[in-house]
Amino acid sequence: MRRRRLISLVGGAATAPFHAVAQQATKPVIGFLGSNSAEAFAPHVNAFRRGLAEAGYDDGQDVTIEYRWADDRYERLPALAAELLARGVTVIHTTDSPATKAAKAATARIPIIFVVGSDPVEAGLVKSLNRPGENLTGMYLYIGGLLAKKLELLREVAPAVDNIGLVVNPGTPSAKLDTAEWAGLPCRAANQWQGS
Repeated sequence: MRRRRLISLVGGAATAPFHAVAQQATKPVIGFLGSNSAEAFAPHVNAFRRGLAEAGYDDGQDVTIEYRWADDRYERLPALAAELLARGVTVIHTTDSPATKAAKAATARIPIIFVVGSDPVEAGLVKSLNRPGENLTGMYLYIGGLLAKKLELLREVAPAVDNIGLVVNPGTPSAKLDTAEWAGLPCRAANQWQGS
């Protein structure tokens, strides 16, 4: 039941039990931990706040949102996660795998709701997609199978192009998925590609 209440708050769907908690004298505090900058993530924050508002929760009135941004300096994430815990957050929302790892290392008690673009199981965030376990749950945004479609569209737009390359950051968990998909494509460019 606790997980459902947290997901409904962070996801923007109101439930009666959580609404009763929100009416207490102490407002729930949502921690928002991001690896990048507030400016880079502004559209997502605005959507997050709109979702809360549509569910009847106003930042500052019904809930308080504490934002912490690492500005692409991942080494800052553990200290920022500790700041959120010191602030007494009810739940932590993370924006990617590095932020989620920092939050997970900081607490095994406070629920963490993540949105990641890489496989959370492979990244070591959760035990499985069906049963994440511990205090973490969230969304996995990777959409595989699009590389072939992108190449098909590129071929239509630029039929004279003979060589196509794929640039990936090998440090990201999705790099393995992208390169495996690329290498499996039935085209000369993909088959000539050499991973390094």
